[in-house]
This record gives sequence, C-alpha cells and structure tokens, in this order.
Amino acid sequence: MKKKIISILITIVIGFITFYATLPAINIHSLGFWFFVIFLFIIYGITDLLLSANDIETWRKVPKRIFVGFSVVLIITIGLPIINLFLSPLFHAKEYSNRIEINQEKEFIREIAPVDFSTLPLLDKASSEKLGDRVMGQMPELVSQFYVSDLYSQINYNDSIIRVTPLEYNGLFKYFSNHKDGAKGYITVNSVTGKSSLKKLKKGMKYVDSAWFNENLSRYLRFKYPTKIFGEKTFEIDNEGNPYWIVPTIKYKGIGLKAEIASIIILDPIDGSSKEYKVEDVPTWVDHVYSASLIINQVNDWGKYKQGFWNAFFGQKNVVQTTEGYNYIAMNDDVYLYTGITSVSTDESNIGFILTNMRTKETNLYRVPGAEEYSAMESAKGQVQQMNYEASFPLLINLNNRATYLLSLKDAAGLVKMYAFVDVEDYQKVEITDASLGIEKASENYLNKIWSESSTSSMKTLKKEIEIQRITSAIIDGISYYYIVDTEGKKYKCSIKIETDILPFLEVGNKIQIRYYEENEVTNIEKLEKTNQKLENYE
Repeated sequence: MKKKIISILITIVIGFITFYATLPAINIHSLGFWFFVIFLFIIYGITDLLLSANDIETWRKVPKRIFVGFSVVLIITIGLPIINLFLSPLFHAKEYSNRIEINQEKEFIREIAPVDFSTLPLLDKASSEKLGDRVMGQMPELVSQFYVSDLYSQINYNDSIIRVTPLEYNGLFKYFSNHKDGAKGYITVNSVTGKSSLKKLKKGMKYVDSAWFNENLSRYLRFKYPTKIFGEKTFEIDNEGNPYWIVPTIKYKGIGLKAEIASIIILDPIDGSSKEYKVEDVPTWVDHVYSASLIINQVNDWGKYKQGFWNAFFGQKNVVQTTEGYNYIAMNDDVYLYTGITSVSTDESNIGFILTNMRTKETNLYRVPGAEEYSAMESAKGQVQQMNYEASFPLLINLNNRATYLLSLKDAAGLVKMYAFVDVEDYQKVEITDASLGIEKASENYLNKIWSESSTSSMKTLKKEIEIQRITSAIIDGISYYYIVDTEGKKYKCSIKIETDILPFLEVGNKIQIRYYEENEVTNIEKLEKTNQKLENYE
C-alpha cells in the first residue's frame, strides 16, 4: 500500500510539472486533456512497476498490467474518434449549417453607406507593423528591454479606427529586470492617417505573453480558469485608453467539433483582475468577441451543409464557400469582417460577399456577383507589373453606388506607393494612381475613367479634320496632355496615350483627322491621325 501511495505522489508531482508546462484544459471536450490523462496513466504504471522491482509477485502480473494499460489507452484513442464520428456533419449536417444565421435579403446599395475616405482604414496590418516598429526604434531606452507584439488588433477607439498592440519583454533576462514594473505600454497606429504613437502606462502590464512563470498570460488564465477552453485572444483598449485582454472561451460538441463562443473573459493586464461575461452582456467598447477563423469556419459549414452532407461532396448543388482572404471594415462603431462568397465549382468569381459584426456575429450576405479578391489584386498588379509591387487584400466600398475594391500597391519595403480601384463586377476596369496624390484624387481618377467608358460605349463616334492654330502641352498626374486650338477657335484635349508617335511632333499648321464623341467647350479627342487624305477614307 505504501508503494502505491508513493507511485500516486510521484505521478501527481510529474503531472503537475507537465500541466504547468503544457497547460491543458481540464475539460472532456479538449483533446489535450485526454492526452494528459493517457500520459498520467502511463507515468503511474511505470512508477508502480519500478517501485515493485523486488516483488516477484508483482512482476508475474506484468503481462496482465500491460494488457490492462494497453486496453485503456486503446479504448480512449479509438473511442474518441468513434464518438466524434457520430457527432460529425455526417449525421448532423443541418446543425452544422445552422451554426450561423445569415441574412440573405440585404441590398448593397441600400445597406452600405457611400464611402467616407476620412474614416477608411487604408493601412493593413503589415504596414501598421512597420509604423509601430519605427515608433519603438525611436525610443532606445525601451527598445533594448522590450519588443512590439505582432497582434495589432484593429478596433474602433473613440470614433477613430486604429490598430493596437502591447509591448512584450525582450527575453528571459529582460523579464527578470523589468517584471516588477511590467511592460511599459502599448502602441497605437491610426489606420486612416498612419499616425503612430507609444502610450506609456503609469503602471506596467505584468500579465503578457512574454512573461514567465505565474505572470505568463496563458498560465495565469489557466490556473484562474482551469476548465475553460480558450479561443484566440485579442488586445484592446477601452474608451479611456485602459488596456485589456479579450479572451473568448470555447464550447465544443464531442472533441473539438462545432466550436462556439461560450463566454468572454476580460482581463486587466496590469493587476490581473478579470471578469467573465455572457456573449450578450459584453461591453460595447469591445470589438472582437468572435475570431475571424471561427466566423469563416461557420460560414463555410453553412455553405457546405445547408442541403445535406452528401450533397456537399457529390451533387454540390448550391454549395458555396468563402474566398481565401479576408479584411476588416469599420462601420457604426463596430468592426466587421469582410470576405467573398464563391461557388465551389469556380475559382475566379464571387457570387457575393458577407459582412459579419465581430462583436455580435450579425452576418449579412450581399449578392453582388463579380471578380474574387485575388483576381482583382492580380488585375491591379498587372497595370504596373514592371514595378513588382505587392497588392494588399482589398477593402470593399460603396463608391458612387457601385461595389468597388480598393487596394494598396506596396514596394519591397512595405511602403504604399499607389492606390488601385477595381470594379467588382468587371475587374478589367482598373485605375492606378500615385499614393502621393491622395486617396481623393485616386477616387476622382477612377470615377472619371468609369464615367468615360460607360458613357462613350453607347455614343456614336464623330469625326472631322481640323487645322492646328495653337498647341501646348501640360503634365497632369504624371501623364502628358496636349491642348489644341483649331483655325475656327475650337479647343481640344488629347492624352499622350492616344497617339505617342504623332502628338509630340505636331506643329502649328498641321492638319489632323480626329475622332470624338461629343463637342464640348474643350472636346476630348479619342483618336487622331496626321494626314492630308480625305476624311471619308479615315478609319
């Protein structure tokens, strides 16, 4: 009996050390918990056997013990997958499809307000990281002790759209040097203006990911909530600028199936105090209750299983899925996840897109057929392929009552060099503008191009011959334009793109044949040719 007690004590000690290092949830719905149980069972069996090394009777029972131990492990390793099979979409397709409620009656133009460029988050996460690192690099007293976390949560903060991320200890020794005072603050980057700053705290944050021992955030949470299964945590600040960790807890069906948010834990990283909320009771300043991966998983289940399990793989009638990427849009003091919805049978077009409120999970489907996001990105890159720019994942906006992709083109250093507007329904309609001219000018250029293309497509072409009385040139937005006055005093405008081999060499007295759509105070020339031949032969 004494040896049994010693074996149990040794197993408890080793189990605690393992638990302290690996932090499994003490929850039967967690796969990590079952691995932990099997590990403890094996440790106890080995310890009991070693302590009974001089007991001949015990050794005679070794084969039986091995058989029993193997049987228990086998039951667990085979039993859990069998349980999951009976709880899987094979038998519960409708339940999986109904995990998220999607309103399909929304109209894009009516529901989505026209874009306000003064509140548009143009900076993506990668660009924000570079700006945040630059701020940190300007503070040598901190950069040697801390580093900037790569979380960069996008939130609405007092009507400003920002990304926020905490400072972390720069290694074990820096932790020992600074843990009494904690991590000194957090960095914010305005997603609209690019303004970045470091917010220094009067009292530092002790409970962060890079802390060690009991101050490590994951360990602190585990010992405070030993049975909870945690989701993807985010770092946010409230309306007064106080930092908090937002930690969702997950409930599963079976082992890791049909994930759903059970509650939200809001933890103060400065003093370690925390409070658990029901999802419907979470404070409104919190922007991320649901993670992007969970939303996308649930939307994919909705699109895959809404007409049954077998249809998802064989008939595939009305089976849809999300596109590969996603982005965030800020509206009505909340953050929304945006991603396209495409048929499983096509790769380059969307049937629409969804917007999901990351706090409430309210999800709307907007049926706007068109190019999927990566096709739009490639289309934009193709306009300046000689530059080897990389395109950011696009934002979806309502521009002049049309669904439009807006994306940035960045150089190898991650700096935004150009803005691109791409029509959702026809990704061949693209306009690229130098970022230094501003987003408003880029929008104006795009709308002018779309208006010109749409209006001229239904207009009859006019043509005539004119004689040049005066000609001048000017460069606008990097493009040369030529301004012509003919002998009748009428004015014309022509881009160098119309005819690069003729325009630079035109002189006063030259006769040219022009094609245009309508005569204005300044008529836009759509095609020209320097010629002395009769007009009727001009094609």
